[in-house]
Amino acid sequence: MTTLKAGDKAPNFSGTDQDGKTHKLADYSGKKLVVFFYPKASTPGCTAEACDLRDNFERFKANNYELLGVSADSQKAQSKFKDKYEFPFSLIADEDKAVINAFGVWGPKKFMGKEYDGIHRTTFVIDEKGIIEEVIEKVKTKEHASQILK
Repeated sequence: MTTLKAGDKAPNFSGTDQDGKTHKLADYSGKKLVVFFYPKASTPGCTAEACDLRDNFERFKANNYELLGVSADSQKAQSKFKDKYEFPFSLIADEDKAVINAFGVWGPKKFMGKEYDGIHRTTFVIDEKGIIEEVIEKVKTKEHASQILK
């Protein structure tokens, strides 16, 4: 899947969130950034993952982290997801998959014997200078914060 690895420069992405606000890598210069890609808003695994990050948000803030969720859902779906679970971070509505493809997390998946293309649940931890510190491909949805905040 993704060919990006620790030590690589993060893609210079630009995406629009649930409120129509644009987010770019440059906006986060001087902060650590967690970009987490998830398959679909409001599904059980994605909800567990995002809620775990929400519940640990103060720990992220205390360590100079910003968080940004990304999926191919519409702005409306991202907005509903954010409002329903009161997420304190933005969710990118990447319907054209520009950010998803920049990070290389779109590709073939298998579910219940069927193969299809979709988002591979992957998290990128980016340092203050825009360099990838860590790529987490085996995301534990219920304990994701502890995978990042070691």
